[in-house]
Amino acid sequence: MAEKQEQEALKNLDNESKPSFVEVVCKSSGKVRRFAAGTDAGFAVSLINKKLLLDNISAKSSRSSPQLASHIEAVKPGHDSEEPISFGPTASLVNYGSPWILQTVVTQPHKPKRTVECSKIFHIYMGSSGTEGSCSEKKESQPLGHLCIGKIALALLIVFVIWKIFLQFLQNLPLLLLYIHNGM
Repeated sequence: MAEKQEQEALKNLDNESKPSFVEVVCKSSGKVRRFAAGTDAGFAVSLINKKLLLDNISAKSSRSSPQLASHIEAVKPGHDSEEPISFGPTASLVNYGSPWILQTVVTQPHKPKRTVECSKIFHIYMGSSGTEGSCSEKKESQPLGHLCIGKIALALLIVFVIWKIFLQFLQNLPLLLLYIHNGM
């Protein structure tokens, strides 16, 4: 009986001592952001990212864009072997106690966009498989090659020729109908 009373007293003490907010450490700015307990992690991440962008604009820093957070996780500092707890976008933020801290996970810097050579697009469009080695990737900043421009010009020429043939047929259609009508 006395043990139950002690347990209830400890529960009441724990409930009274727990704050009604959680603190999230932003890795890119180093600032601590506070959110109400039970806030969706996705909302917290979007709010942190908005504040990072606003701080970057107001500071007019030389960096093009700050490192944005992708999600929030709970980690134990100094315990590298301990697996962090990741919060999904709809998960509620929860404080797991004193050794655990909530922090943002910074997205990796984007690699430069790459485009596929024009011949690979042509093979995909025409339905032929092509070989793996026949297509080389080029950086987007490089100008279009002569081969690619030639293929585009050839396609436009073919479309123009087909259009002219169809137009010639439509212009001669009344004469063709008159010939068929008079001949019969």
